[in-house]
Amino acid sequence: MTGIRHPILLVEDSENDIELTLIALERGGIRNPVHVARDGVQAMEFLRRAGKWADREDEHPVLVILDKKLPRLDGHEVIEQVKGDPALRGIPLVMLTSSRHEADLLRSYDLGVNAYVVKPLKFDDFMEAIGDMGAFWIDHNTLRPRGFLAGE
Repeated sequence: MTGIRHPILLVEDSENDIELTLIALERGGIRNPVHVARDGVQAMEFLRRAGKWADREDEHPVLVILDKKLPRLDGHEVIEQVKGDPALRGIPLVMLTSSRHEADLLRSYDLGVNAYVVKPLKFDDFMEAIGDMGAFWIDHNTLRPRGFLAGE
């Protein structure tokens, strides 16, 4: 093990939810670097190493945590693009959203999301849910190394 920690990509437009999620990940013992994209377009630029992330040298994220309701490109559109890209489709995606609509949950899973977490309203519940989710995905998922698939 080289000690390199793969990053986590948090895709969220709410400053408050960004702050709470970062605190919860830290409290949950997650030490991976976290990059924040404020909308779906920025998320795809990060994943494709474009725009302000064109010179990003770290590996693909070990986890993408994204909201459903995002500006410019919503969470479902991000999932479609990630799952449609052979170089990205293996990245675990977790929808972290306030939407409790069954249609959103079903569509998310149909598109290929790995987990759907509804943001709890109580602070302590939010902290616990995010910490547990982060620990699970970091501990149980290993990304294929770069270059594993043809064309990477």
